[in-house]
Amino acid sequence: MTLSPPLAARWEALMASLRRIADLHPDALLASSMGVEDTLLIHAVAQLPRPLGVFMLDTGRLHAETLAMVDVVRARYGIEVRVMHPDPDAVRAHVAAHGEFAFYESVELRKACCGIRKVEPLRRALAGRTAWITGQRREQSVTRVELPDAQWDDTFGLQKFNPLALWSADEVWDVVRALDVPYNPLHDRGYPSIGCEPCTRAVRPGEDPRAGRWWWEQRDSRECGLHAGNLRTSGQPGVRPRDPIPTDTTETSTS
Repeated sequence: MTLSPPLAARWEALMASLRRIADLHPDALLASSMGVEDTLLIHAVAQLPRPLGVFMLDTGRLHAETLAMVDVVRARYGIEVRVMHPDPDAVRAHVAAHGEFAFYESVELRKACCGIRKVEPLRRALAGRTAWITGQRREQSVTRVELPDAQWDDTFGLQKFNPLALWSADEVWDVVRALDVPYNPLHDRGYPSIGCEPCTRAVRPGEDPRAGRWWWEQRDSRECGLHAGNLRTSGQPGVRPRDPIPTDTTETSTS
């Protein structure tokens, strides 16, 4: 299967952008959650004349399908994904103080959990680097509608690139299928956005792509700290009673 002319232009623009990033920031890292946007970017990075590193945050609560993608990437591209883990002492202390599922109780406790399991390992991964790359897109959620393709990251003190910011979900999936890019099988089971297992559910028909992330919270609080700047123009965090997890998601489409 070949790319249509509009998609071919999108792809070439993406590759040109990544080449520029690699030239300007040879130490840049691609952050991968092993969602479809990130595996598309891994496929692109693998084509670069100047290789860039790839890392993943293993929070200790990821789906088995997500963890298995590390081996898929290694087998397909020969890329060794650096897997970052949280401080086990910090995890144990938090669970002992607040309980294993305290993140359901308030935005503050959820963000504390994310801070330990995601933000602190990310800070270690980015230490000493001048740039990082993400697979964020504007249409993913209300917290990302003004996402630029390049920005200064105040939180971590380096340049941040979002080369898929203006891509649609259809464009991502059309390129993935045309280029036979491997992707997380959870996408085929109604998960357009994939995070920690207890904090992610399949979406219902008509819901936005990130409705399954921290699904018990208000839409404008659904960032974990990795992309804290996205919340600055999207209102104050809120929490509402948890929705029941749908029991039948076999009809939900991810594209």
